[in-house]
This record gives sequence, C-alpha cells and structure tokens, in this order.
Amino acid sequence: MKKYIIPFLAITCSVSVLLMNSCSKSEFEPYDHPFIHIHVNNSDTATVKYDRKDTVDYVVYLSAKLQFDPIDVEYEIIKGDGLEEGRDYSVINTGRTLHFEPGMFERAVRIAWLSKEVDGSKNNSLIIKLVSNTKNYTLGLPGPDKKQQQLKLIKVK
Repeated sequence: MKKYIIPFLAITCSVSVLLMNSCSKSEFEPYDHPFIHIHVNNSDTATVKYDRKDTVDYVVYLSAKLQFDPIDVEYEIIKGDGLEEGRDYSVINTGRTLHFEPGMFERAVRIAWLSKEVDGSKNNSLIIKLVSNTKNYTLGLPGPDKKQQQLKLIKVK
C-alpha cells in the first residue's frame, strides 16, 4: 500500500502545481474595437419598390461598450440623377447628425418614400453614407473594405 501512496502524492502535487501555474497566466483579452455601421438585413444594399408609400427607419448601429459620453455621427445623403427629393423621397431627419446619448446603440435615418415611376436608364439610387463621428470610431465594419459604412438604396419597378 505504501508503494502506491508515494506515486499518488507525486502525481497529485504535479497536477496541483500545473493548475496553479495556469491560473496565473494572463487572461485572454477580448476583441474590443468600437465601430459604427449601417445596414438592412446585414447587407449594405437594398431595393425599394417605386410605388412604396411609407416611412422607413434605416438604423445606424453603435457597436461598442457602454458609453458615458454622447457621440455625434455625421452622415450625408447622395442621390442618383434619377431621384429627386420631394418627388421620389423625403428625408424626415432634420440636419445630418445622429446623436447617441449614453446607453443608446441605435439611431435611425428616416426616409419617407413617395410613389413615383422611375426611369430605368438613370441612377435611381440613394446612398446614406456615414462621414465622421466625435469619438473617431471606425465607420463601417472593421477591416480594409469598410463594408456597411454606407447603405445604398435602389428604387426599382
């Protein structure tokens, strides 16, 4: 019986030392890169029927830890030569700044679509492009492609 106790104690001590050493290693640092992006169904392009007559919220998302200071996000609206504000659509938001209060992670760019035929030979797109923000967070998904930095809406028949 004594011949089994010594190897058992040696193995137990070795395992204990290994467990204590593994606990002292630095823990894995989670990925924490805040960014701001816009999409519809996880895509940066969407179509809108020409006869649509409603108001749509196109959501801008703040992907970050809880913030304790407000963040302002500037955006611009770029229209193709086939669309005209007041005839094909109306931007409901006043100004071109979205204000994220602490604890807010979503803000909307509201567009009222108006029923109007489109000319298929023209550029019938409307782009909501994120331009800047007060925290210098990445605009669009992190990475070189900057996907979801802008949302392209195409009015179709």
